[in-house]
Amino acid sequence: MPTAPVEKKVSAATLGSVAAAVAITVLNATVGDAELLGSAPAWLQHLATLIVPPLVVFLSGYNARHTPRIGSTSLPE
Repeated sequence: MPTAPVEKKVSAATLGSVAAAVAITVLNATVGDAELLGSAPAWLQHLATLIVPPLVVFLSGYNARHTPRIGSTSLPE
């Protein structure tokens, strides 16, 4: 079974969430003094805030059904 190509909107949303994750991680490390996730070690907090949000966005966008555009002659997936 061939894999479906990644749509541009999924890539854009994933890149946006990576930027947000980096910002949260930097703020947590500098302003919040690594207290965002409580008693978790700082390295685990950084890893979680950098990887989890973009991964969730990518997987949800990739697995969502494509909404056909009005006037499109193609069949829905």
